[in-house]
Amino acid sequence: MTIEVELPDAGSTRAYGEALAGLLRAGDLVVLTGDLGAGKTTLTQGIGTGLGVRGAVASPTFIIARVHPSLVDGPALVHVDAYRLGSLDEVDALDLDASLEESVTVVEWGEGLVEQLAQDRLEIALHRPHGGDPLAEDASAGTRRVTLTPVGERWRDVPLPTTPTV
Repeated sequence: MTIEVELPDAGSTRAYGEALAGLLRAGDLVVLTGDLGAGKTTLTQGIGTGLGVRGAVASPTFIIARVHPSLVDGPALVHVDAYRLGSLDEVDALDLDASLEESVTVVEWGEGLVEQLAQDRLEIALHRPHGGDPLAEDASAGTRRVTLTPVGERWRDVPLPTTPTV
């Protein structure tokens, strides 16, 4: 069952990520898609807050993957940016499946590259309408439309949040 949520700004996108974190557990794979500036990293920041992880969650574009250990005896957050990865071999070289079972793994730009890591996953597409140059706009402003598609048995009876409130 796919659900759609409208989030009016970056703050509500972070709050929605925090609400999602309450449903996530070790072994979960979250695959984020969306245009540049759609809110993928912003949503992941909220997930990191909700999981209670160490360190500021920022786009790992040039590092590819960053691990944020838990500060509250929960799972670590493995935050991956697959934007610069061009093949399944490059994804395999990251050895993400080695930490998948004990972490929550969030992969930005992962569509078509990481689905083989887990039969059960949460696919999230973010869309943010832009006018003119998206890089010139205030990054915190603008409504994001979020589409969540749970895949696999793990997500069968999990009630996904329909609002950004935590």
